[in-house]
Amino acid sequence: MKTSIKFTVFFEDMFWVGIFEKIDGEKYSASKVVFGSEPKDYELYDFILNSFYNLKFTRNLLIQKLEEKRINPKRLQRKIKKQTQSRGIGTKAQEAMKLQYEENKSERRKNSRERKDREKNIKFQLHRLRKKEKHRGH
Repeated sequence: MKTSIKFTVFFEDMFWVGIFEKIDGEKYSASKVVFGSEPKDYELYDFILNSFYNLKFTRNLLIQKLEEKRINPKRLQRKIKKQTQSRGIGTKAQEAMKLQYEENKSERRKNSRERKDREKNIKFQLHRLRKKEKHRGH
C-alpha cells in the first residue's frame, strides 16, 4: 500500500493557507492550516518537520484506486507546472473539509445544548430552593 501526501500553499481572502491532502491506498483525507502572513520556504519546512504529526486530518473518504503508470519526465514537469499555476484547493479536499466542518458544527451544537440544559436545571433547582426557604418562613 502506497501513501502520498500533497501540500499546497495559496492565498485565500486575507491569509496564506496550506492544505495537506493525504492519499493512503483508497482512503483520502485533508487538513487545513492558516499561516497568516506569507510563509517563507524554511518556515514551511520547519512546520512540516515539527507540526505535521499534530495535524488533525478529516475522516477518511473512499476514492477509486488510481492505476500507477510511468509518466514521461517532461510530461510530469508540465503537470507539476500546471498544478502550481492553478490556485485553490481540490474539490476532494473541499469536500473532506466541509464534512469535517459539519461534524464539528453538530458536535458543538450538541455540547452547547447540553451545557444550556445543565445551566437551566441548576437555575431551576436554585429557584425551587429559594422558594422553599421563603415558604418555611426563614
